[in-house]
Amino acid sequence: MLSRLTFHVCRNNGTCEICILIYQNLIISPVFKFITGRPLWANILLGIGILLLLSFIFLQSLSWITRHDKTLAVPSVTGKSFDEAKKLLESQGFEVEIQDTVFNDTAALLSVVKQFPNAETRVKMNRTVYLTINRDVAPEIEMPNLLGMSFRSAEITLQQQKLKMEDTIYRPDLTRMVLEQQFKGQPIKPGTKIPMGSGIVLVIGLGTGSEEVEVPDLFGLTLAEAKSAIESSGFNSGTIMPPGADANQYVYKQAPDHLTTTGNVRQIRQGQIIDLWVQAEKPVRQRVDSAGVQP
Repeated sequence: MLSRLTFHVCRNNGTCEICILIYQNLIISPVFKFITGRPLWANILLGIGILLLLSFIFLQSLSWITRHDKTLAVPSVTGKSFDEAKKLLESQGFEVEIQDTVFNDTAALLSVVKQFPNAETRVKMNRTVYLTINRDVAPEIEMPNLLGMSFRSAEITLQQQKLKMEDTIYRPDLTRMVLEQQFKGQPIKPGTKIPMGSGIVLVIGLGTGSEEVEVPDLFGLTLAEAKSAIESSGFNSGTIMPPGADANQYVYKQAPDHLTTTGNVRQIRQGQIIDLWVQAEKPVRQRVDSAGVQP
């Protein structure tokens, strides 16, 4: 029967009874006998062996599928133009994507200021390299109000607002504060829109006036009285010796002195500093005769 079935030619696309019998006798029956002809534990071990073999084949092929051993070093493109960086990266098999745009006035426009992964990092082929690009146009910001600030405070504010200190101009004034802020040679009001990175010129007070005034005689005054006299004359109090002196102590020395070496009243410009030396007891002035000898 089997030999007759083997030479059967089907005219019904394998759906006739003879074809079904051939399939059952030649394929199903041997497989069924192979499985049922062994004890259960043997079939379990066989299944485990097949599973382990398939797992081994999968793990061995995983590195080939993922190309684990195919890595490249990311070239350095920082400082290059975007077009140059893109051309270089793509020629070495990397994808390129712009991650962010910033403005840096020290870098060339449309140049790469940052990349990720970093240069020389080894990555897989076809990895995407993310670039941060310098803008081609500076964003506009509001001009801060620097008037009345000290030079140091104004300098810090300009840095925080991404503006440059282009120059400083000094004018006679009793204060050392910012008197005017200029942009392109003209005064600029706070809140005016200007490009980030612009240069600002500051007009600073010299701390002294142009007019010379007589230095007051502070000898024998209390520290509080001396400070009041200094301020009313348009000067500034300087160093007090000893430090932390009481306001009721008495002045026995000042610099600059009230008189010159020739005996004339000294004159200095307003805004200058007068230093004081004080003591607990009220000093007594030593008189000098016409010959320059103390009595």
